[in-house]
Amino acid sequence: MTKARVFTGVGTALITPMTEQGVDYDRFGPLIDWQIDNGVDALIIAGTSGEGSTLSDQEHKDVVEYAVKRADGRVPVIAGTGSNDTAYGLQLTRGCVERGADAVLVVTPYYNKATQDGLVKLYYDYADAAGVPVILYNVPSRTGVNIEPATYVRLAEHENIVAVKEANGNISKITDTMARTAGNLDLYSGNDDQIVPLLSVGGIGVISVLSNLLPRQTHDLVMAYLNGDTQTAMEMQFRYNDLVQSLFCEVNPIPVKAAMSYMGFCENYVRSPLYAMEGANAKRLRQSMRNVGIEV
Repeated sequence: MTKARVFTGVGTALITPMTEQGVDYDRFGPLIDWQIDNGVDALIIAGTSGEGSTLSDQEHKDVVEYAVKRADGRVPVIAGTGSNDTAYGLQLTRGCVERGADAVLVVTPYYNKATQDGLVKLYYDYADAAGVPVILYNVPSRTGVNIEPATYVRLAEHENIVAVKEANGNISKITDTMARTAGNLDLYSGNDDQIVPLLSVGGIGVISVLSNLLPRQTHDLVMAYLNGDTQTAMEMQFRYNDLVQSLFCEVNPIPVKAAMSYMGFCENYVRSPLYAMEGANAKRLRQSMRNVGIEV
């Protein structure tokens, strides 16, 4: 089965600039342009980093539509649409596709903890409803459920289920998945500290938080590996390791929102129940940014 490939390289899990009054489109547009001008291969809108879980239904669709129009075909725009309420998630998926999303990123249902059979049924429903490529998002640390390798085999049989953003952290299970799916499912790292390891077992890119700050460098890291320069890719993985750790010293997207505010791309504002970073962690983050040449 030949499937559509959404992108190769780096897809930025983009923040959504906000103020207390709502989405800050005056800053969102230039941020999208800056990302594309600096080499990203795709944009993920209204995912975890984009605070999709606290956007209203209208805001969610509006930010996707805005990003599609601003990107203007320069890179694919992927909408985060998963939910623990399947009916709502399907409605949101259809709405984002109607507004021009090139693909959707669908997280496993959180809190409800679906069974493996339940995940297959769920994702088939999303894939049928979307009519565009579906990227699975496996992040057990947030959702409490892991997509098992045998389940990926079943999911990969659907023509619209084309890839997975894998953030389970278990390299052995990821290797097993790639061996079992035999090239029928594209793999993106969902963890910035594991880009090179996942590329080494067949990955084609990363859906990245780091690339909010360093789009060109993250793109170059991936392409160095894919072009055979594994030494450079490894050195870059190590170079940015401390910054990656700082970007996850509090729950995402609190640190990346702070980092982007230091760079002038947004206010340091996140919606409740998140709370803006301050104190020792903010100091640590600023230093990590300076250490890799970001002026803050």
